[in-house]
Amino acid sequence: MLDFAQHDEHIKAIIDAALQTADPYTAVQHHLHKDGNQLTIGNHSFNLHQGRLFIVSVGKAAVPMATAAVEVISETAVSGGAILTKYLPVDAKLPLPSYAGSHPVPDEKSVASTTAVLQTITHLTPNDLVLCLISGGASALFTQPQLPLEIWQQINRALLASGCTIQELNTVRRQLDGVKAGGLARWATPASVISLILSDVVGNELAAIGSGPTVATTETPADAQAVLERYGVLEGLETAVAHTIRTTLNKLAQTNPTPPTNIRDNIIIGSIQQSAQAAAAKAEALGFHTRLLTTKLEGEAREVGQFAAALAKDAPPQSATLLGGETTVTLRGDGIGGRNLETALAAAIRLADWPQRTITSFATDGDDGTSGVAGATIMGDTVPNKQAALASLNNNDSFTYFQQQEAAGRGPYLIKSGPTGTNVNDLLIILNYV
Repeated sequence: MLDFAQHDEHIKAIIDAALQTADPYTAVQHHLHKDGNQLTIGNHSFNLHQGRLFIVSVGKAAVPMATAAVEVISETAVSGGAILTKYLPVDAKLPLPSYAGSHPVPDEKSVASTTAVLQTITHLTPNDLVLCLISGGASALFTQPQLPLEIWQQINRALLASGCTIQELNTVRRQLDGVKAGGLARWATPASVISLILSDVVGNELAAIGSGPTVATTETPADAQAVLERYGVLEGLETAVAHTIRTTLNKLAQTNPTPPTNIRDNIIIGSIQQSAQAAAAKAEALGFHTRLLTTKLEGEAREVGQFAAALAKDAPPQSATLLGGETTVTLRGDGIGGRNLETALAAAIRLADWPQRTITSFATDGDDGTSGVAGATIMGDTVPNKQAALASLNNNDSFTYFQQQEAAGRGPYLIKSGPTGTNVNDLLIILNYV
């Protein structure tokens, strides 16, 4: 019989299993092999004596991905390249020139760092190869906006607050950012480009991961305009700003950039599917009757939280129910939170007075929204006052709510993992000990 008193240990073990499977260092090493001068990347071979090799690693997992690649290939065989990520490790020797950017909204640092990265892969030849290592967060970190930065930031903030899906957000990004939608591959022409990609997108759509810097798309500025109109984004901006955006999209519609022809392959090396399966296997090994319901969970965070509570109430005895994916949040207030914390608080309100059950909503990158934490675990007694909890939820202030509950001697609820070095969507874990 599984003991509810051990739920913290069980949840940690399940999360650790998911993160180990999504380890970017290991994933890259599994897809690279060097034998003498011959480098094999997936099904592709490259002779290091016949051309130069460059490495561009962008995203939240950029450092471990680049480190793994350089270790396999060796520093002397790498002619150049760079790393661009959110958090650079302190006092660590990095294998390539390294830069930091801002996420989820790009800033001057993101733009300057992107320019610096691009300058490391100039004057290439048809015999050269650019190995791109792409992970979640690259959309904001790696950016070359076609608009003034202040306006670009306003669009990003408005879309993030609108409740649109990550796919819709990236549709706009791809049209208004020069390094998106194959822009990095176009810059690297005439060298060949192969990408190893750690997916943080439900369904692993290549063009949506990092907004597809090495993926040619058939989208048009009209598709971006449709997203902006669908969510009323332009109506919420100043008239002059909205006019600039419309004018830019109209100008871009008159140009037809040549699709890059140097893309050799885009290879997914890790995703929520693999991590969720590993988490489910660990839950089973711990003794839970385990169900992995989906790895394509989407929807408004508070609604997903209510759904999770319903699943917890109806869960079989001694069971673990797992779901993977990524929710969205429509901002209604000005509190501190994130999609996982909002999911957890909505679940806690609905699970009130249902004992011996836990619901955990966890961001695999360790960074949920504006909170600085990875998510939360809630139980049937997490919400002593539904009205207070609902007020926090309506103000998008889930982090403050959980923090106050912990300060009152309850919990712990918040998951303080710190940056995990990987990013493969979110994991929802429902445990029933009844």
